[in-house]
Amino acid sequence: MLKKELLFWNVDTQFDFMNKEGKLYVPNSEEILPFLERITSFAKEANIQVVNTADHHFFDAKELSDTPDFISTFPPHCMANTSGAAYVVETLPDEAAVIKWDRLYSDIQISDLSSSRNLIVLKDVFDVFEGNPNTLRLVKTLAPKKVFVYGVTTNVCVDCAVCGLANQNVQVFVIEDAIKELPNIPLPFEKWNALGVNLIKFSEIENYL
Repeated sequence: MLKKELLFWNVDTQFDFMNKEGKLYVPNSEEILPFLERITSFAKEANIQVVNTADHHFFDAKELSDTPDFISTFPPHCMANTSGAAYVVETLPDEAAVIKWDRLYSDIQISDLSSSRNLIVLKDVFDVFEGNPNTLRLVKTLAPKKVFVYGVTTNVCVDCAVCGLANQNVQVFVIEDAIKELPNIPLPFEKWNALGVNLIKFSEIENYL
């Protein structure tokens, strides 16, 4: 039986972000890989459901540019059906149900998909709530009391997920040793604090379950 009151939320832990050979490598992101592996194992052992978001771009995606500013536009990355869009092995979701961004699912379909322990939510923009029209209904269907967020990047896609979840009156925890930021973009910690978001270390997680 899944622990439905709890939800882990894995943000974009994909090759293009997490590997030095990736198209949009996040500096020093390999430092969090051991924590990501521990979180993934913990969720499996404790039967905690995981929402795994993923950039899944086509060449007309609005955030892609040949002359990127690396703030609101970026070079092509996590392109659909490429190895760069794949999850790193430390977070690879097993037996996952996939929710695509370019189709609208019925409430019944969302309900059926939400029975999977691992869910993959594909998105075509930073904000998973904007980048997939099914995300909000998925959260409402799952109806978690607590969500634990981790992944990359702290100041872009993680920030969007954290704020979107907090705005749904969900108690949000960010695992601070399992996130990493991009340079030159303001960090969101003051905003998170105002939203009541809790920063915790993975070693502390059992105190909050």
